Formats: sequence, structure tokens, C-alpha cells
Amino acid sequence: MLIGPLVYSFIPGVIILMLTWWLTKKKLPLFVKLLPSIITFIAVVVLFYIGYVKVRGWEGAAYLFLAFFLTIFAIISFMIGKKLKPSS
Repeated sequence: MLIGPLVYSFIPGVIILMLTWWLTKKKLPLFVKLLPSIITFIAVVVLFYIGYVKVRGWEGAAYLFLAFFLTIFAIISFMIGKKLKPSS
């Protein structure tokens, strides 16, 4: 039950991390670098709502696990986007 949502969260999670890393390399404004993590947090809230309120039961638990794993990717993406380069 945990393996499925974990595997399904890897593809969007890796895309989010790569997009955030690419935006950080382009030296864009902070809001633009944090946009993938913000959108992921919004998706996590929607998945949590669907899993807890709409579906419920065992099927809803899969949505909750998927939201949990995407939250981990969103936090990592936020830290990558927020990382400041030391000035030299």
C-alpha cells in the first residue's frame, strides 16, 4: 500500500526537483524559483482533501500517502529554491 503512492510520486517529484534546480541555475527571482514548490503544496492540499473528505477508506488512504510523499518533494524543492549563493 505504501509502494504504489511512493512510486507514483517519484515521477512528478523528480520533475519538480529538476525544474527548481534549473530555475535556480538561471538566477531568476525568488518567487519564480519557489513556484514549483508552491504549486506542489497546492496539489498536496487538493489530494489531502480528496483522500480525506471525498473518497475516504482504503482508497482515500492511498491519496493521503501520495500527498505525504509529494510533501517531502515539495519541501526539498523549497529548500533548493531558497538556497542562497554565498557572495564572493
